[in-house]
Amino acid sequence: MTERSVDVAIAGGGLAGGLIALAVARRHPQFDIALIEGGDRLGGKHRWSWFGSDIDPAGEGLIGVFPVTSWPGSYEVHFPAYRRTLRASYNSLASEDFARTLERELNQGSILTHRPVASLDAAGLSLADGERINARHVIDCRGLKDAPQLTGGWQVFLGQEWQLDRPHGLVGPVIMDATVAQEGAYRFMYLLPLGPDRLFLEDTYYADTPRLDKAALRVRIADYVGEHGWSGRALDEETGVLPVITGGDFAAFQAAQRTSGVAVAGARGGFVHPLTSYTLPQAVRIANLVAQAVDREDVSLASLLEREAQRHWHATGFYRLLGQMLFGAANPAERYRVFQRFYRLSEPLIERFYAARSTWPDRARVLAGKPPVRITRALQAIASQSPPLVAPSLVDRSEQFHV
Repeated sequence: MTERSVDVAIAGGGLAGGLIALAVARRHPQFDIALIEGGDRLGGKHRWSWFGSDIDPAGEGLIGVFPVTSWPGSYEVHFPAYRRTLRASYNSLASEDFARTLERELNQGSILTHRPVASLDAAGLSLADGERINARHVIDCRGLKDAPQLTGGWQVFLGQEWQLDRPHGLVGPVIMDATVAQEGAYRFMYLLPLGPDRLFLEDTYYADTPRLDKAALRVRIADYVGEHGWSGRALDEETGVLPVITGGDFAAFQAAQRTSGVAVAGARGGFVHPLTSYTLPQAVRIANLVAQAVDREDVSLASLLEREAQRHWHATGFYRLLGQMLFGAANPAERYRVFQRFYRLSEPLIERFYAARSTWPDRARVLAGKPPVRITRALQAIASQSPPLVAPSLVDRSEQFHV
């Protein structure tokens, strides 16, 4: 068995692990870091997006290293009752650019791919090929598959990047086009104009089950392209099945993920917006927090991140409440009405909602007025328990919890 020793060993080279490695390397260039990924490249195959107001200046300093596609002035939402253009900036990062940037920014030898982790403990990691990596700090960012301690529904999607035969004519992103057939869930198309004739299209569902029918979604995307008078070909594809968390026993969830002395971050640590499933803002924030604390002898990273996850859980209860009403009170084909009503509210309120920083007046405003679901059903949904977030065997586990 071979051994090596580093200052920080990170299991999992996805968004959370990669950002932590970068933040630590920039703040402590003298540290030896091992970023260990079982797949063939960091970041997998994903596209992460966020609003400009989702991250603070320190976060912008970290994410600014990456070649981000940005739309500074506006985005659109389309519903059966109306269309609206909002002024917030929107940003997107492709996993290929994420991986290339980390390969450039981190010291040679820091990135280990094709190296699954067999086990980890407070003193280091043991890899499946027999190598042992000893570390002063061990951080588990390996993602999450099942979470039976939590309850909720699912955000299921398939996205494709298309090369069109002529310009698409879009000025900015369309975050939600809910004018499409609902197909037994809250369904919308998500469009990112990556160039004059390049378009990312994602068919997304807020569904009761994590079932992902790739063939059906490919056909629906192709139909959508044709209906808009476009033509071309799909160049690339990504899929995801994300949890929409509505409740559960978070202490039990943390206990299930805990290894004594090992810090836990990313979705495995509970750092996710429970309703939108956005993770980049939290990943950026936690990466900077780790970088600030990693050289302090009086701080346990494991305890620090566990407390921070508990604080995040308590701070996001409002969004879990809304998720309970979305899945429990609204008929699947009528769920779009919840978002149709929400997007009539003020732009600052909407921005704070996505950033998980809703004020108490914001919350009152979201819940006030004529509700898009029946009050009796809403109360029943709040009182009832959503199903546990356990993915059945019919779903390819490699495609779960890509957050």
